[in-house]
Amino acid sequence: MDFLTLFGVYVVTVLTCIVLVCKYAGQEQTALGRNYTRVINTFSPYVPSRLRSLFSRAVHRLFHERNNLFIYLHLLLEGAVYTEYSYEVFGYSREMDTTLTNLYIPYGLLALHLCLFYLCCSRDPGTVTKAKHATQVKVYPYDGELFHPGENCPTCNLVKPARSKHCRVCNRCVQRFDHHCVWVNNCVGAQNTRYFLLYLLSVCAMAGDIAILTLDLLLNVVVRTGLMHAHYIDADGQQQPTGFAFVVQHLFLTFPRIVFMLGFLIFVFFLLAGYFLFHLLLAVGNHTSNEWYKARGRGCQHCHPYSGHRCRPSFNPLRGFYNRGVLKNLREIFVPLKPLRKKKHK
Repeated sequence: MDFLTLFGVYVVTVLTCIVLVCKYAGQEQTALGRNYTRVINTFSPYVPSRLRSLFSRAVHRLFHERNNLFIYLHLLLEGAVYTEYSYEVFGYSREMDTTLTNLYIPYGLLALHLCLFYLCCSRDPGTVTKAKHATQVKVYPYDGELFHPGENCPTCNLVKPARSKHCRVCNRCVQRFDHHCVWVNNCVGAQNTRYFLLYLLSVCAMAGDIAILTLDLLLNVVVRTGLMHAHYIDADGQQQPTGFAFVVQHLFLTFPRIVFMLGFLIFVFFLLAGYFLFHLLLAVGNHTSNEWYKARGRGCQHCHPYSGHRCRPSFNPLRGFYNRGVLKNLREIFVPLKPLRKKKHK
C-alpha cells in the first residue's frame, strides 16, 4: 500500500471521527454539525425513500435511544491503541533506552480511567423521582429566567426542580442536568459530573502520555538513523537532500500503524482537552452546558421576534444566579448540594 493510499485512509478516518463527535456527542450546534445537517438535507431528496427511512430508523436507534454501541466502540478504540502501544511502541522504546517507569505509566492511567469510565456509565446522574421529588425541588432556588416555579414535566408528571431537564434519550428528568453523553450511555447531572470531568481528564492524560512516548520514539529513530542529513535519488536520477516532508513520508511508510495511532491520539487529546476546559470553565462559574446553551438562545429587551432584529447574547461564565464563588462552585461539583434543613425551635 503506497503513501497516498495510507494517507487517504488516515484523513477519511479522522474526518469521520470529527463529524461523529461533533454531530452526536451533544455538539449539534457547532458549525460542522450544522454543515453536516445541511448536506444531508440537500442530498436526501435524491435518496430512495425506503433507504432514507431505514437510515432514519438506524440513526434514531443509535443516537436517540439508550444503547451500548458507543461504549463498545469506546472500548474497541482504547483496546486498539493499547494493543499497538504494547505490541510495537513498548518494544521499540525499550531499544531506545526509554525507562520502564515511563513505559508503565500508561497502564496505570488506563486502570484509573476504566474505574472512572465505569462510574460515569453506572452511577445515577440524579434522576428526579416521586419518592425524592419533595427533597430535590428544594436543592436549588428558581432564577426566574431559565427556570420558573410550577413548570410541569408532561412525561414524568412532576414539577421540574430548578436546573433540571427531561432527557429524551433516557426518558427521565435529571437534577442539575448538563447533557446526555452517548459515549458513556448516561446523562451527566448533579451526582456524576465529578466523575465525568475526571473521566475526560483521564482520557487526555492517557492520549497525551502515549503520544509523547510515541513521538519520542520516532524522533529517536530520525536522530539515530541520520535521516535529516541523508540523501535520496529522485525520478530524474539526481541526488537530493531529505527534508521534513520526506522524513514524514518515510516514517509513515516504515511505521504506518504507529504514525496512524500518533495522529489519532493528538486529535483525541486536543479535542477532549478543549472539551474538558469548556466544562471546567462552566464548573468554575457554577453553570451547566444546558444552561449555557439556553442562555445563548435568549434575547434581550431590545430584540423583537417579528422585526428580525436580534442582539447577540453575552454569556459570562464567571457570573450567574447560581455562582457562589470559585471554591464553593467546585466543591458543589465534588460534593453535590443537599436541601437545607430548617432548625426546629424548641
